[in-house]
Amino acid sequence: MPLEAWLPIGLKLPGGKKAKLALYQGQGYQIIELTDGSKALIAKQDLAKRWLVAGLMDTAGLESFAFGDDSYAICSSGPDHMLAPIADCRSPSTASESLAFALALKETRAIDAESPLQDGIYVERFSRLLPTYSLSSRTADDVVLGYWLTGGATVSVTSFRRLRQMLSWMEPAQLKKTIEAAGFAVDEVVQLRKSKTGSPLPVESPQSKEKSAQPLVEDEAKMFRLPGRPALEFFFNEHVVDIIQNQERYQALGIGFPSAIVLHGPPGCGKTFAVEQLVNYLGWPSYQIDASSVASPYIHDTSKKVAQVFEQAIQSAPSVLVIDEMEAFLADRQMGSGSSHHRVEEVAEFLRRIPEAIKSNVLIVAMTNRVEMIDPAILRRGRFDHIIKVDMATMEEVSALLSKLTSELPCASDIDVGVVAERLAGRPLSDVAFLVREGARLAVRSGRSKLDQSSLLKALTETPARESADSEPRKIGFV
Repeated sequence: MPLEAWLPIGLKLPGGKKAKLALYQGQGYQIIELTDGSKALIAKQDLAKRWLVAGLMDTAGLESFAFGDDSYAICSSGPDHMLAPIADCRSPSTASESLAFALALKETRAIDAESPLQDGIYVERFSRLLPTYSLSSRTADDVVLGYWLTGGATVSVTSFRRLRQMLSWMEPAQLKKTIEAAGFAVDEVVQLRKSKTGSPLPVESPQSKEKSAQPLVEDEAKMFRLPGRPALEFFFNEHVVDIIQNQERYQALGIGFPSAIVLHGPPGCGKTFAVEQLVNYLGWPSYQIDASSVASPYIHDTSKKVAQVFEQAIQSAPSVLVIDEMEAFLADRQMGSGSSHHRVEEVAEFLRRIPEAIKSNVLIVAMTNRVEMIDPAILRRGRFDHIIKVDMATMEEVSALLSKLTSELPCASDIDVGVVAERLAGRPLSDVAFLVREGARLAVRSGRSKLDQSSLLKALTETPARESADSEPRKIGFV
């Protein structure tokens, strides 16, 4: 919804630029877009005077002007400089942007050590975080920096290993430099070592692991592992495992049992494998709802079976309830005819049962290949809070899974997972597992006692992607 601008479009401002649209608004200020594409901070005089008195700004950077009966101060910003409320800033895309914010935080604190900054305004041009002096309780600066770096996650920069997982695009040494530039200490020692290919890789000292204080990512023994899917692994650790392991801490801030989750994406991309790994990790009783277990041609029978499974899961709580191929019985009630009367009742049953099960400590994870078919009422917040796409594997994900699978087998010294991963990138993770099995079969067939590179490459050549144009159906029998 557009903001009601304090200044009309086209108003000529000090410096000759003209006002356009209001972008952000807070207590005593607006940030507006100018006709040349740049932005400007417009502050009421009371707020501007507080910045001037505190020494955060001077009259050269904060110029006064009048419009009608009102008096304002303006701080202009170039099109390449960031100017936005800290809570609404886009996350950085380069290490230099991260460093600029960290330096602005440090320089601001050198002038004003007390004012809360979580509701402040980032003025990159002047390297300042301007407080708005709101009545909200102060958020620690290490969390303010973590919130900005991650684009909205409430995480402290002192949780270095956790932050590294969330900012995988940034080199660990650059991240450490950014955090230290803001005035915070990083206990981890990040060095550079050489990989087999000669490229630098980050290394952590054994001492840094012992100093870790956070309960989830920093505690390696408690982490949930999902080879080949680092992003999904992080999601489960962050939104499921940590909440379960630290329930009292989360409940103190009104956060209850983990919300229901939907995993969607093409077939063969590891959705079922991910859920199975999570169930094994938790060690809880698990129950499943799928078309084969609850579908029925009789009216009311499907919803009755669904209710029974939910009841069993609730009675055995904490437990896991897996909903497989959810499009089979949770399709949009507005689609089709005939059997749509069945769908109305089935969807209504799920709508009733899901909140009840979550309150009873039942973790609900659903899977589908056709998320666009699911009834919107099911996918809204409060039923399934998290809708996660599990897509075709990247080269890094394929390489991680290959390393895990080959580490469990006797392997020759010539194994190079990078070469194989490059050719498997963009294919389902199920192809990766099949390739390792097929390579092992070919190695045994050739009289070898270890899986070697030639067997993997031969398996890769003989088993192209099924959707590939040059793949041919296997012919068995007479032609």
